[in-house]
Amino acid sequence: MQLSILNKYKENARIEAKKAAGGLPHSIWETYSAFANTSGGVILLGVAENKKDKTLYPVDLPDPGRLVAQFWELVNDKRVVSANLLKKTDVTVENVEGKDIVVICVRKAKRCERPVYIGNNPKTGAYYRDGEADLRFTEEQVARLIEEAKLPKGVPSKKIK
Repeated sequence: MQLSILNKYKENARIEAKKAAGGLPHSIWETYSAFANTSGGVILLGVAENKKDKTLYPVDLPDPGRLVAQFWELVNDKRVVSANLLKKTDVTVENVEGKDIVVICVRKAKRCERPVYIGNNPKTGAYYRDGEADLRFTEEQVARLIEEAKLPKGVPSKKIK
């Protein structure tokens, strides 16, 4: 993703924008889970969506460093999310059009790591990405993910949706 042309992007299956002006949004964890369980993606904090054409633009983010610190604290808390898939280099503060934004690159979880879920119950806290929406897996889908996680390497899994 080229942040220098942020205004050419729109939210989609791999990009999620959140203003985060009031702090770390709670909905970040649904998106984190969805990206991890689907194809990965980028969460942008300090970025809003233009109402007319849905393109993205940076907004004033009061304290990006505090957001990053809070994110790291929570992503490592098993009561918040089941797995931290990130390395330090996956979360950065970038300057776009004179404004600092937080960029969080979430990789797709390996089969043995899925489902990645929020809270303490995979049956109610596992999400997947469909277009620009974070949707909750059904209990049956979660059960299949858990079974597939147990399969030996090299055994193909079926697409769950």
